[in-house]
Amino acid sequence: MDKPDPDLDQIPLPQPRQAARELPPRPSWAGMSEAEVAARKQAREQKDAQVRGVASIDQMRRDIRRAGGALPAISEVPRIRPPGAAAFRARAALGLPFVITGLVGKWPLSALTPAGLRERFGRLAVRARTGDYINTAFAPDRAMQDMSLLDYLDLVAGGAQELPPYLGNLELRELNALCHWPSWFDKMGPPRFWIGPAGTVTPLHCDYDDNIFAQIWGSKRIWLAPPHHDEFLYPREANAILFGSPFDPDRPDYERFPLARQAALTECVMQPGELLYLPAGWYHQVRSLSFSLSANRWARALPLALSGAG
Repeated sequence: MDKPDPDLDQIPLPQPRQAARELPPRPSWAGMSEAEVAARKQAREQKDAQVRGVASIDQMRRDIRRAGGALPAISEVPRIRPPGAAAFRARAALGLPFVITGLVGKWPLSALTPAGLRERFGRLAVRARTGDYINTAFAPDRAMQDMSLLDYLDLVAGGAQELPPYLGNLELRELNALCHWPSWFDKMGPPRFWIGPAGTVTPLHCDYDDNIFAQIWGSKRIWLAPPHHDEFLYPREANAILFGSPFDPDRPDYERFPLARQAALTECVMQPGELLYLPAGWYHQVRSLSFSLSANRWARALPLALSGAG
């Protein structure tokens, strides 16, 4: 990985507006009848299916799990140098995760210092996950708090919370101006950013979209399990393309979750400058091992393990 340019903080970078852009309102289910909630879920699932070019999200999930049953077991996640688009798609079509080195470290954002983040982007409006956001991770009404990025950085610097607040799944266009995402997919969702100190966690879950995850600063431990092992992980639906699990691979409780002994869990520690390709349907839990800045993008198309390399 290229060493960060020590003079980067002297280079003019995109500046946030004097007044931070307001955050969008959180979606609310309050006051809705069961019929209204069901109708909203059905409309979302139909839209998700249309965007991905499939007849049914439920059928897509079944196809991903079926394809997972043919995958070989892995004991580690391989690391490769940056591939071309065709080579990436061919490898991704095999349905297994892999890490790409020598790419993210060249992004301008990788060379920005924490002090530069505070100075240049401290006014940005952010939404922090607070309280026990692990056990409420997939609830629509989990605790969140709006603040500036600077206020968040000051809050976690104090280290007073047993579970540190976490900035997760944020669309920060100002930071994305310093990223150079590869064009391996025909259709991608907007980049999402994840910022937090050691101890911040995204609990075990799976997304039914292909995912590329960039580790920019710090390191993170990611536990991975293949799609067809959901039968061992006590899945709970959050929405049609997101399922959570109450099992914690970092602190396994096999008395409560005896089937989890059969899940093939693989540990992958992501280092600065690395990019993980995570195929659709793979379960993953992410824990920050140090102060960390990460970003990811989800594909918005038929997963490559189902569509092949073409």
